[in-house]
Amino acid sequence: MSYIKYPTVPAAKHPARVMNALTWHGKEDMRVSTVPCPAITDPTDVVIRVTSTTVCGSDLHMYHHEVTGMEKGDILGHEFMGVIEEVGPSVRDMKIGDRVVVSAVIACGSCHYCKKQQFSLCDTTNPSSMMEPVYGQRIAGVFGYSHMTGGFEGGQAEYVRIPYGDFNCLKIPAHLRDEQVLFLSDIACTGWHANELAEVTRGETVVVWGCGPVGLMAQMWAKFRGASRVVGIDCVPERLNKAQLLGSEIIDFSKVEVVKALKELFPYGPDKCIDAAGFRFPGRSLVHTLERAVKLESDAATVLNEAIIAIRKGGVIGVVGDYFQSTNHFKIGALMEKGLTMRGSQVFVHKYWKELLSYIESGKVDPTFVITHTLPLKRGDEAYRAFDKKEDGAIKIILKPSIQGL
Repeated sequence: MSYIKYPTVPAAKHPARVMNALTWHGKEDMRVSTVPCPAITDPTDVVIRVTSTTVCGSDLHMYHHEVTGMEKGDILGHEFMGVIEEVGPSVRDMKIGDRVVVSAVIACGSCHYCKKQQFSLCDTTNPSSMMEPVYGQRIAGVFGYSHMTGGFEGGQAEYVRIPYGDFNCLKIPAHLRDEQVLFLSDIACTGWHANELAEVTRGETVVVWGCGPVGLMAQMWAKFRGASRVVGIDCVPERLNKAQLLGSEIIDFSKVEVVKALKELFPYGPDKCIDAAGFRFPGRSLVHTLERAVKLESDAATVLNEAIIAIRKGGVIGVVGDYFQSTNHFKIGALMEKGLTMRGSQVFVHKYWKELLSYIESGKVDPTFVITHTLPLKRGDEAYRAFDKKEDGAIKIILKPSIQGL
């Protein structure tokens, strides 16, 4: 296998140039820092000036220091877009001044996995071997997602270097606003990916655990794909309200027992289930709460177990909520005996983004409904706190490097 050997902090092409970036300094400690601007370090690189970026639910894994491979000063953020400022000599399709969305997942486009359109499994772009003792192999590089996925500087900054710029950038029509297309970088594609993993088709019943941005996108696409009934599960009123606006039925897991409530809605079980919550959410499971607290497990399987028990025999479960290490009390017996299929992976952004852009451009969907706040990058530390604590109805926060006030 061949892995690119990009330095974690590239030597500055213009030593005098500096920028503002949101940097990690420890658990729940994000700071706006002045750091060197990135530079072209490989002939296929481009450098973009960021116009919009976000705080994602996955960023909170790093924020809470739940992920291996974090170093002080790391720039986070994997969902962003901007305008190309520099191009390497081998870049052919992208030009200075092009407005682009950047894939959260960094793919080469030509390895065995990229040829199979399994882009987050790319063999080329992650120079770190940190995953191999735990996973056996490494997955693709990801922007701003710890040194486990390559230590690439993320998008919560004024400028970002993009490896394989021709492949990892998507040109955006001038008439579309950032807010309409920004989520093609991650959550719009991840919500679609969840439906692909669960094989959601017309007329089926779909249950989605999590009504955060990814869960809401998964519900939006399930409705778009013709699901007859969609149910969203969460406990935050603002998120449940958003789900209802999409036409989803809702379950507040703080008020009812989820499996029992689903049994009442679907006596034989729903056809498809999607986990858009992930490892940090033990729910009301005292066992998983205690075992995570004393580090007897890293990942709580509460959502997965509820899906396994609730779903109909022969059903399919799609997992896009992050899981990183190991869990206890996983209901493997029910998974096997009920003939269930469970699939998960990081998103295959490049496989979907052109198709999904066409749906957005034609007005068939409007992903802007998840946006609740827009703040300047210099208030990024506040954005993390508000998003983490779900304050002021925060669901999806956009950060704008160009905004100085607010």
